[in-house]
Amino acid sequence: MLKVLIADDDSNMRFILKKALNKIEDIQIVAQASTGQEAVLAVDNNKIDAAFLDIDMPGLDGIEAAKLILDINPRCMIVFITAHVNYMSEAFELYAYDYIVKPFKLDRLHKTINKINQSLLGTSQIKYVDRELEKEEILLKIKDGMVLIKPEEIILIERENRSTVIVTEKGKYVINKTLLEMENILPKQDFIRSHKSYIIRIDKISTISVYGRWTYIVKFKDCDIDALLTKDKANVLEERFGNI
Repeated sequence: MLKVLIADDDSNMRFILKKALNKIEDIQIVAQASTGQEAVLAVDNNKIDAAFLDIDMPGLDGIEAAKLILDINPRCMIVFITAHVNYMSEAFELYAYDYIVKPFKLDRLHKTINKINQSLLGTSQIKYVDRELEKEEILLKIKDGMVLIKPEEIILIERENRSTVIVTEKGKYVINKTLLEMENILPKQDFIRSHKSYIIRIDKISTISVYGRWTYIVKFKDCDIDALLTKDKANVLEERFGNI
């Protein structure tokens, strides 16, 4: 049983990590901490195999906490989960086991757990309690915290009032990423950048209609929203939908 510590001053992130890790067999979350001091105390009081640490925490930050943790337990696997890539070189000077940048896909977390299991337990692959978790979920910042979204739930992503808005089956979310960043995250076989202001999910398309000489209107299944599609991108879709 892999014994794990989660330390992050963001309660939403602790909840998401706990939810993700609880879906994996042979993992026990021994302690949670909201500060570096609490994380060090948890390692001092418990047998911890792996510590998932945020770096930017009040008081004792994740880097300093990791130094103290490794003094207590040099074999503890330190995994930094942070939004700040500029700490990476300093983190690896501490022999950090891994460095995961927020927001992250859950399969990235699973790969880290796999490696830890191989190192500590000699197992080759993690086992999922819930097979649905094998579908990649994307962790995104929104105005009031964070949200986990499965790509198959996304209908479209658009630029609206200088913001990026994800439209899903459950509702709309204003996120802090650009369309280009989302285009790079999403599976390319399922999504297309249909227009400078839109990314659409291909299997959600219902109809495509002429809008202008070089533009089309895309309608989607089971909803009243629409998006724009350029002539060039319409050509890309011809193999799937026939001539437009």
